[in-house]
Amino acid sequence: MITTVNAANAYATARRATAPDGPTEGQVSPQLRNAADEFSAMMQQADKTATATMTGKADTHDLVQSLAETQLALETVVAIRDKVVEAYQEILRMPV
Repeated sequence: MITTVNAANAYATARRATAPDGPTEGQVSPQLRNAADEFSAMMQQADKTATATMTGKADTHDLVQSLAETQLALETVVAIRDKVVEAYQEILRMPV
């Protein structure tokens, strides 16, 4: 299974291969790191909302809204991961 960090590293590798001024070995672009941090924060907020709803401290409407936002974010991250994996596989198919 490909994790977000593996996808970010694959993205960085692909970017270095196409743009020499990209991140150096072992680094991820700041934009990608920020996107991953925002995604993580959104998932944590959804978890807090779910917990608050189960304990009666939040409204069910808030939970539904939080879950919808989380689902959209997850679908976006999966689509980006798929594109990164596709680009990485294309690089692997390039003749040396």
